[in-house]
Amino acid sequence: MTKSWALPWLGLLAFVAVFELLTRGEVISPRYFPPPTDMFAALWGELDTTVFWKAVGATLQGWALGLGIAMVIAIPAGIVIGSSRLLYRSLRGVIEFLRPIPSVALIPLAILIYGSGLESKVFLAAFASTWPLLMQTLYGVQDVDPVATDTARSFGFGRASRLLRVTLPSAVPYIATGVRISAAVSLILCVTAELIIGAAGLGREINLARQGGAVDIMYALILVTGLLGVAMNTVFMRVEKRVLHWHPSQRAVAR
Repeated sequence: MTKSWALPWLGLLAFVAVFELLTRGEVISPRYFPPPTDMFAALWGELDTTVFWKAVGATLQGWALGLGIAMVIAIPAGIVIGSSRLLYRSLRGVIEFLRPIPSVALIPLAILIYGSGLESKVFLAAFASTWPLLMQTLYGVQDVDPVATDTARSFGFGRASRLLRVTLPSAVPYIATGVRISAAVSLILCVTAELIIGAAGLGREINLARQGGAVDIMYALILVTGLLGVAMNTVFMRVEKRVLHWHPSQRAVAR
């Protein structure tokens, strides 16, 4: 029997093989969709250039700063707001108003305030990343077992002690999921900002390749953004599994 870890790779190889046949047979126009082998060859050529690695570094810099700012804002705010029913009810309207605003709609504001450099990219990534993490933190804090809270209170634990010993351990799985979601959102917004604003990074290089008619390089760089997303998700999942090895959900996955 094929091992479960091999199934995704087999599916991916089958997709690439079919796509290669369709483009080579011109069922799909190679003018707009070059064969995967051409994309991989273009990517191999890009790996040997300084411009490529500078673009990757610029994208990762914006991603890390945006996600870091979101974590600094969303996690403490979610814990504080979620711990107070009055505060949650008071701010729920504000959160529900700001959360659905598309981050790309703030691009003119970002350019007006920060220009077209790194600051605009970080602002957009941080704004977009804050909301998934904030909502997950709120859900985690509010999903704490009231019996555990009452038990801690009956043993004389103060508010701060209950927060550290009961609330946070219960909310950590939600927060970890929120960080993983926000990491993907931050990457998406960084590349989007680079495409539209022209900030340094992979998005700008994709746009330059499109303008220059280098379709194979354009798709190769798009492939790199996807690989970065997969790598980030894998890293965060491994960290989450290690940190939350005590949690029932992780024990179920291990089985």
